[in-house]
Amino acid sequence: MVEIVLRMGWSYISIIYEESNYGVKAFEELEELLAENNICIAIKEKLVKDSGVAPEKQYDNIVQKLLTKSRARGAIIFGSDQEVAGVMRAIRRNNATGIFSWIGSDGWSARNLVSDGNEPEVEGTLSVQPQANSVKGFEDYFLNLTVEENERNPWFVEFWEDHFECKYPNSSITPYNKRYKRMCTGKEKLTRNNTDFEDQLQFVSDAVMAFAYALRDMHQDVCGGRPGLCEQMRPTKGSELLKYLRNVKFRGLTGDEFNFDSNGDGPARYNIIHFKQVKPGKYQWVKVGEYKLGQLYLNMKDIQFSYKHPKTPESVCSLPCTRGQAKKYVEGESCCWHCFNCTTYQIINPRDETQCLMCPWGTLPNALKEHCDDIPEVYLQADSWWAIGAMIFALTGICLTVFVIGIFLRNNDTPVVRASGRELSYVLLVGILMCYLVTFTFVLKPTDFTCGLQRFGAGFCFTVVYAALLTKTNRIARIFKAGKQTAKRPSFISPKSQLIICSFLISIQVLINVIWILISPTHAKHHYPTREDNHLVCDSHVDASYMIAFFFPIILIVVCTIYAVLTRKIPEAFNESKHIGFTMYTTCVIWLAFVPLYFATANHVPLRITSMSVTISLSASVTMACLFTPKLYIILVRPERNVRQSMMAANRLKGLSKPPQTGSTSMMSTVMVTVTTCNQKEKIQRHMSIVDAKTSQYSGE
Repeated sequence: MVEIVLRMGWSYISIIYEESNYGVKAFEELEELLAENNICIAIKEKLVKDSGVAPEKQYDNIVQKLLTKSRARGAIIFGSDQEVAGVMRAIRRNNATGIFSWIGSDGWSARNLVSDGNEPEVEGTLSVQPQANSVKGFEDYFLNLTVEENERNPWFVEFWEDHFECKYPNSSITPYNKRYKRMCTGKEKLTRNNTDFEDQLQFVSDAVMAFAYALRDMHQDVCGGRPGLCEQMRPTKGSELLKYLRNVKFRGLTGDEFNFDSNGDGPARYNIIHFKQVKPGKYQWVKVGEYKLGQLYLNMKDIQFSYKHPKTPESVCSLPCTRGQAKKYVEGESCCWHCFNCTTYQIINPRDETQCLMCPWGTLPNALKEHCDDIPEVYLQADSWWAIGAMIFALTGICLTVFVIGIFLRNNDTPVVRASGRELSYVLLVGILMCYLVTFTFVLKPTDFTCGLQRFGAGFCFTVVYAALLTKTNRIARIFKAGKQTAKRPSFISPKSQLIICSFLISIQVLINVIWILISPTHAKHHYPTREDNHLVCDSHVDASYMIAFFFPIILIVVCTIYAVLTRKIPEAFNESKHIGFTMYTTCVIWLAFVPLYFATANHVPLRITSMSVTISLSASVTMACLFTPKLYIILVRPERNVRQSMMAANRLKGLSKPPQTGSTSMMSTVMVTVTTCNQKEKIQRHMSIVDAKTSQYSGE
């Protein structure tokens, strides 16, 4: 029966069982099996064993209780035909016809007492019936019996009287034959037309033969095969006979093999029969399957619970929850629940269907809300438009930088190159080239190595550029400050000294990076700006720790800008102070715009990385354009001015055009005061030599 319930897909059923040892035992066994298969019992009711005792009201009460669980459409009934017939009549009285689908025991299956007059109520019933085949020759033998020829059966007379509804001559008076007025003639004849046979004789014959074979085997062992009953079997012990009985194995009168299983039960062979309406108004029991050798075979196509409606009725307390819904069980009910929705980022707990689990960051629920799928990694890839734009800009800058380096190397000994401080100019150009190259580290897939390369390169390239610029502006300021006070050459202005100062400044940045990496090693990580994003980035892009890398370069920029302001009035023919000043002003504007943009794009890492690389490249471009464009103009367009005399003439004219300043001890004031002396020509010549000496000091000669 449990197999049938499972095949029907029912998980919530009612059970009605007879209040007898057979019914109670059956219920207890069935209750345990149903629980093992997660099938709940909605209603359980007892039938009074003797149908003559129970009033109709008691059957009505059973039906009323069944109706309180309207979703429990399936019901199992263990009982005899008389009790079940009473239930079916109560179903009709309470207008519950067609509501319930029955699974019946063999005690009432295919019994006319139940179905006659109650066809609509019984319709759709599935029932089990022990599988029995006819015993060959029994029908012919039974149909030829008469009262005179069957004197050994004292109850055969009562059967004859009941079958032919007459009183047999000289028979004893019974409560049943008193109502018969007609006397039996003895000419009555049993025929197949007036006699119904039940297919249960096989079990009687198998039972008799099992005992016969057990006694034979016991007699063979105990009595040694001697004829008659030996003393060892007087009396026969039941416990000893049981051992032989359990081991019998034979072919019965029906031709079927018989033996007991390990539990002491006979072969489990059942027919599954179904009460259906084969045509309007015509009902009959039909075989739709069988249970044999522990397997249920059921032809679902032949089953219809109402006429021309083959769909199996639902018998569940609660419908299955839809996708993304968890269960909340009704207290005291294991098959009844309410469904509630899990949130957008939750799935059903695979170990507990009553709970929703939040997907970890970086994952999203699949369509069925059964498990969390990883969100594809997103990072700045080389083939993205963001990266392509940044790389084109950087590649253009690299080409221009290489071009400038080539021009400077080719004109290495010309006055323009020498006057700009060749060594620091090359350091500056290398720093600019590194600023462009660092862009290509930003478009690599984030790994621990590439992240370390980015962290080191971003601050280091800036440090090289602004350390060189700071050394330049510091040298200019010290030269012309000393020129106002004395004709003595300032210390540490030689090319070697300048390179040492620049290297010292660069080493500070290297030291900062080394300490930073030792304290906080860089690594690639997944960043989740929103629940639906999974960015693979370097940790420094997330926590804005790049500001540590830019801290020292920013200090250099600020100091360099201050020097540029202080040296802004120095004659431009002698120095690059105005160009450096414009470079620093523009750089400050760029970085003032970059910093808020960097922090505002925290949730858009590709844009943040692109803006950083473009800012670095733009700062390098500004530096190169402001400092090297004037020199390239003279070298390439006005080569006639790339001579020492041209530069000195311009310098002298600019110096002589300025009025004297009271109290000033500058070099140019000395020139102007000397001009007014009587020996004018001689003095001008001598002080011009001082100017040339100062110029030579600046140019690094």
